[in-house]
Amino acid sequence: MEAVLSKLAVMLVPALLAIMMHEVSHGYMAERFGDPTARLLGRLNLNPFKHLDPIGSIAVFIFGFGWAKPVPVNPSNFRRPRKDMIWVALAGPLTNLLLALFSALLLRILGWLGPGSPADAGVFMQMLTPLKMMVAFSLYINVLLAVFNLLPVPPLDGGRILMGFVPDMYAALLSRLEPFGLILIVLLVFFTNLWSLVLAPIINFLVLLMAGKQTVLVEQAMRFLFGH
Repeated sequence: MEAVLSKLAVMLVPALLAIMMHEVSHGYMAERFGDPTARLLGRLNLNPFKHLDPIGSIAVFIFGFGWAKPVPVNPSNFRRPRKDMIWVALAGPLTNLLLALFSALLLRILGWLGPGSPADAGVFMQMLTPLKMMVAFSLYINVLLAVFNLLPVPPLDGGRILMGFVPDMYAALLSRLEPFGLILIVLLVFFTNLWSLVLAPIINFLVLLMAGKQTVLVEQAMRFLFGH
């Protein structure tokens, strides 16, 4: 039980912040383009109870990624619905990448820190190690959410972005695919080599690019949390 609580303590704040900021950014960008739906429904805040999806929250602690309740967006309020929706959809992954960059910077700073003297080394490391793990997990989950959500499959952000670029006929086909999108995503992730051949290499490359030598801290955090 102590080990489970330790893992929850490391994962809870970074996971909640990554998922909630992703959704709030969609609503904020939608309002910038003329759609107040998210604000009127009280979704432009960081109150976790407004955003959390029970299954998506549990998935974070089992698989290392998850999701929140989607922020409602009404494209009919946009001046250019398809084009404006591209920016609304991009807002989520871009926010996660910014959070990942901030986490990487903080992780580099923490990686350079060391105890001032042997006498305070034990206390210092007891405080510093959990913080490093939290920041390392923040980097990982934000990169993961950005990359995963850019898959060009509705209802993921990548699918909505694609719909803004393709001709109307293909956009309509993608729109009809959306009700089955979740099933398609599960099949692609768990029953194909998409994760091992595409997603994981991209995620690992971005983590390495951002964290540099401190990537070892991300690897240590992932082994602690998930045993790999």
